Amino acid sequence: MTARRPFPLALRATTLVLVAAGVTGCGTMIPEFMRPAAPVPASYPGTASTAAPDSQSAADIEWQRYFGDPRLQRLIETALNNNRDLRVAVLNIEQARAQYQVRRADEFPTVNGGITGSRQPKVGDNGSGSSISSTYTAGLSITSYEFDFFGRVRSLSAAQLAQFAGTEEARKTVQISLVASVANAWLGLLADGELLAVTRRTLTSREESMKLTQLKFDHGASSELDVRQAESLLEGARVALAQQTRQRALDENALALLLGQPVPADALPPVTPVAVPAAATTAMSSSTVPLLSAPSDSTELAQTVLADLPAGLPSELLNRRPDIRQAEQQLIAANANIGAARAAFFPRITLSTSVGIASTELSDLFKGGTLAWSFAPQLVLPIFDAGRNQANLDAAQVNRDIAVAQYEKAVQSAFREVADALAGRATLGDQLRAQQAQARAEETRTKLADLRYRNGASSYLDVLDAQRSLFTAQQAVVQAQAAERQNRVTLYKVLGGGWKDAATQ
Repeated sequence: MTARRPFPLALRATTLVLVAAGVTGCGTMIPEFMRPAAPVPASYPGTASTAAPDSQSAADIEWQRYFGDPRLQRLIETALNNNRDLRVAVLNIEQARAQYQVRRADEFPTVNGGITGSRQPKVGDNGSGSSISSTYTAGLSITSYEFDFFGRVRSLSAAQLAQFAGTEEARKTVQISLVASVANAWLGLLADGELLAVTRRTLTSREESMKLTQLKFDHGASSELDVRQAESLLEGARVALAQQTRQRALDENALALLLGQPVPADALPPVTPVAVPAAATTAMSSSTVPLLSAPSDSTELAQTVLADLPAGLPSELLNRRPDIRQAEQQLIAANANIGAARAAFFPRITLSTSVGIASTELSDLFKGGTLAWSFAPQLVLPIFDAGRNQANLDAAQVNRDIAVAQYEKAVQSAFREVADALAGRATLGDQLRAQQAQARAEETRTKLADLRYRNGASSYLDVLDAQRSLFTAQQAVVQAQAAERQNRVTLYKVLGGGWKDAATQ
């Protein structure tokens, strides 16, 4: 209805709107949320059921403390500032925050100010146009504000809030992956350098061996078969050098993509010798075969990652892993949508109202206008909708069940990742020690084969076979060393470490 009344009546109408907004229903129809039971064992395979009481979980260790090498720290910091995937994750948070604010605003009346005008023939004019009725109004209006007695709007707002919280967890997940990827790429470059060092030493040795074999052939002391075998071995080393040089370039390009800029030359890991116990290289300096260098003191490794991390319990992953918390927020949002779908079965009360001044002449609107107001509540009760509301409720419940399954899968995937990393920690150390022992044995074998050949006690084929096996064993040592280092980074990642920054503590 529309009328022109004294100002106190309009004030009472506006007050009624505000009071009604304040007394909107206090509850919602959202089902009570219960976190699903974790569908994983109580402990990881092959580990104790509890951790040391004074141990610190990986999620509480800032990446600056875990990765101690200054060059690696600088690369990670650069990646966190420049990486585009992380930048998108941060922008997704801002987008979700804005969307939540939009949904939150639906809980309050929207007050607009405006001026309207209408002109139409007066009743009984018969279309002659001789008598025109004009009305101009200016004031404040509230259009289709919903009184949320059954919590439909608040349920939608709660769902959007959970989506917003999930984007923050997604950002943490991206940061964890980025930190681990940069560290693993850097360690991969370190292994590339070690492989190049082994290959270059092997190539130099085979070049000397080729010269010696050719000299013997020129003097009739060896056959052409020996020359061709030595040549084949030499070219094989050149092939390996080209492959490993290319692999290092590819790995450097991959690291540059993570950083969002070229890799600084002074941040690249140095080429270090392969660590093998010194007993393997004693009294072998006179041999022309490639031998591993004396071991370093493992300072490089000690500065790069920590020696060990407590695995803790699988239940701790629920609070430590951001991807699991993100899946939980998605489940909370799906649960809140059920509340909105349930509320759609009940009456919806909306209100459109306005208060201002009106005049029949536009020129007099702000001079001699009179007070005008309108108050138009509406109640809509669903009676027949061909099953639309029930279908929406069924869809919301199915989406909740899907979110439960996705949450459980996230938990199971996290458990598997930690179990895999722990299996690597339990076996990679043994593998590395065995590979180093094999390399020592191959070095000794190569030395003996070379001495026997020089003294005419064996053929050159034995020397070539020993050199080939030694080169393979040396490469295996480097690869096992890299796998063991990178597994430590992976364990730190899958336990939820890497998203905390020291500045936020």
